[in-house]
Amino acid sequence: MDPDRARQLLTGELTALDDRLRAAEENRAETTVDAIGPEGALGQHPGDYGSDVNATMEARMSVETITEQRRRVLDAIELLDEGGYGRCAVCDREIDDERLESRPEARTCREHADTPVVT
Repeated sequence: MDPDRARQLLTGELTALDDRLRAAEENRAETTVDAIGPEGALGQHPGDYGSDVNATMEARMSVETITEQRRRVLDAIELLDEGGYGRCAVCDREIDDERLESRPEARTCREHADTPVVT
């Protein structure tokens, strides 16, 4: 893939993730405050309390997931800067452009898509 196109895709993805992260952090702050009020579960129906706890957990997981996605994009930008972008982390073959167009942060070729990569 052309390095300029890769940088364009990665910075666009990073911008979108930054927007999503801001919204997710706001949601987490609102959910946490509402779910764990001064009384906690006291005086609250157990089903309502369970729903509040679930919403708090989902909001936290959303922030964590987006943060991890953002880290992967930043890692890909670093690889691009170092000249190693677009090569499979498992077999070192070139990752096809179609895969990089849809997942610009991809670290593996299609053959190794399910292989975990430790960074």
